[in-house]
Amino acid sequence: MAAKPTEGAPFALIETVRAVRRLSAVNEQASRLGLSVGQKATDAMALVPDLQTAEAEPAADADALQALADWCVRFSPAVAIDAPDGLFLDVTGVDHLWGGEAAMLADLKSRLAANDLPFRCAIADTPGAAWALAHYGEDGAIAPPGGQAPLLAPLRPAALRFDLETWAQIERLGLRQVGQLMAIARGPFARRFGQAAMTRLDQALGRETEALQFRRPPNPWFARLAFAEPISAPEDLARVAVDIAAKLCARLEAEGQGGRRFELCFHRLDGKAIPVQVGLALPGRDARRLGKLFAPKLETVDPGFGIEVATITAEGVEPIGARQGRLDTARDPTLEEGLAPLVDRLVNRLGEDRVWRAAPVESHVPELAVTRARPLAKAEKDPPRPWDRATPRPTRLFRRPEPLDGVMAVTPDDPPTLFRWRGQLHRVRRAEGPERIGEEWWKGPIEDVSCGHVRDYYRVEDAEGRRFWLFRAGLYSDPATPPQWWMHGVFG
Repeated sequence: MAAKPTEGAPFALIETVRAVRRLSAVNEQASRLGLSVGQKATDAMALVPDLQTAEAEPAADADALQALADWCVRFSPAVAIDAPDGLFLDVTGVDHLWGGEAAMLADLKSRLAANDLPFRCAIADTPGAAWALAHYGEDGAIAPPGGQAPLLAPLRPAALRFDLETWAQIERLGLRQVGQLMAIARGPFARRFGQAAMTRLDQALGRETEALQFRRPPNPWFARLAFAEPISAPEDLARVAVDIAAKLCARLEAEGQGGRRFELCFHRLDGKAIPVQVGLALPGRDARRLGKLFAPKLETVDPGFGIEVATITAEGVEPIGARQGRLDTARDPTLEEGLAPLVDRLVNRLGEDRVWRAAPVESHVPELAVTRARPLAKAEKDPPRPWDRATPRPTRLFRRPEPLDGVMAVTPDDPPTLFRWRGQLHRVRRAEGPERIGEEWWKGPIEDVSCGHVRDYYRVEDAEGRRFWLFRAGLYSDPATPPQWWMHGVFG
């Protein structure tokens, strides 16, 4: 980090741009003496001989800005970086958690000041207006809904983030305030200054939307809890998980919605945010059930010197209907009964990719006839044709077929009477087949299998009652490529 300047002394950061040393940032004292960003360092030193300087660190600044964006999640789940030194926070629908926009802004400013971070803040309906007020208006300005135009009118045209060429042209014409630009008819304005300048003005006034790249998508399903004193005890964290989940679930219930994924974030005194996530097999809004899912994950939370704020967001939100409870018990049946709570516990303990159900795919090739689906996912609008009950498949299908040795069979289409698999000899007592399967030529070769172009499958049972699914690859009629026997699965 760059060294701090002497109190009241002019100070600037210097970086090398195309082999030329230029100022990348100046403090207020240096600006008053006529120095500006982009100025050559040699010219600046000639104008202000006592200028204090330090080497700019753009990579470190970018990392610090990203860390600050993550810290700001305590105020809004939607934070966008405005490089090199700004942030946009979408506070729509969250200011009531502080008692209004003014109280939220005051809290933000006090926390930034406590961390010795210089800042200018503003709140407005549009990103363009907020940027303009923060950079050229009064620090802490709050534009009333739909009332940003009067606050923008006295500002300098540079507040609209014009490019340098447009800005210079406006200065040459003697236009010194945004209000003068707003008074110009749209047609003449666009012809003289270009469509890009017209877009900037429209974005600031709310006549055109501005796309921001948020670090995470804006989420209206957000709740927050702030504590009078920092907490750190495990039992306090567990209680907070249920309390804040109840706060969000009450909103979800009022709107008839349920969430599939929930992220609980603990904000420590040192500014670090520690998130934990849980998922549900079916959309839900039961706070006690979420608290039970969060409980084992809280063991990984390091509270440091204490947790001062907790936030929670819901994702995958969709409408769900009310559920009739049982009349013979006061206990909520959705907590411990049914398959969904069990699936939720398994998924959150083992991982989403390890709990799934097999779903049919319209293909007669065994390796291609199944896919992984969410355990309790609803059927698609047009589900694929189910598996054919007349041609049952084994309970356990091997990832790759395993070769068989010592196979004895009557040719050409009879099942084997004897085979050796994994070093053990099996005598066949009963058999069904063959079921002939060829590769799907319109899709290409059967994936990951090079056992020939035609397979004849048999369901066989050995003398001990064990049942297998095996196949012969190739045909006896082709002497160039004699057939090979393979084990592909077992029943039961």
